[in-house]
Amino acid sequence: MSGIGTGYDLSATTYSPDGKVFQTDYAQKAVDNSSTALGIKCKDGIVLAVEKLVVSKLLVERSSRRIHNVDRHAGICVAGLLPDGRMVVNRAAEEASNYKSFYGEPIPGRVLCERLASYMHLFNLYWSMRPYGTAGLLATYDEDGPALYLVEPSGVAHKYHGTAVGKARQAVKNELEKMKLGQLTCREAVVEAAKILHKVHEEDGKPFEIEMSWICDDSGRVHQRVPAEVLAEAEAAAKAAMEESDMED
Repeated sequence: MSGIGTGYDLSATTYSPDGKVFQTDYAQKAVDNSSTALGIKCKDGIVLAVEKLVVSKLLVERSSRRIHNVDRHAGICVAGLLPDGRMVVNRAAEEASNYKSFYGEPIPGRVLCERLASYMHLFNLYWSMRPYGTAGLLATYDEDGPALYLVEPSGVAHKYHGTAVGKARQAVKNELEKMKLGQLTCREAVVEAAKILHKVHEEDGKPFEIEMSWICDDSGRVHQRVPAEVLAEAEAAAKAAMEESDMED
């Protein structure tokens, strides 16, 4: 009975007999069922990308943002419940602002990751709160160079060369493992990310758009959206690759 959460999933403060916290597991499930997002660490920076389903023909293009600025040297891509994601982004921005106000310098990526993870873990400790149903891919570029982190709803955080979250996370990870990420430039990674998202897109027949950002030498080590012309070229290359693959099949 404990394996399905009955009686043990009413609060984030209750462990099941086999050591699970079901509310935390449910929050992670919200992330796993969301649109696919990925991050790639390249030799000159970080690229973040996410697929976004176009839920209505009346939707203004690129209006529902998944990637946000935290500071000039940091940005975050959220997956899962978007309102929860905005709260996490706001907290990350506050941490960055407070650190700079107190110490007079930008917050290091490692410190920002640890503080954000601690904040998310806090919501797994009290019965009056629920865990955030969101995960964040955090991209930073500080004096130690570019870094990519993943912060999960439980408060667990890891540093990656490349990773993904969402529905097609495993398929994306399989593609990333085939690549020599340390030899890619961010411009090359933008094209590869577009190809991967088109390849693993699971909602057949449903239109989607890709949102991308980077923080690299080309952007002046400032986190910003990938320029429209660069993204358009990447999507064209991705669609051409898909058509070529379909012809071969």
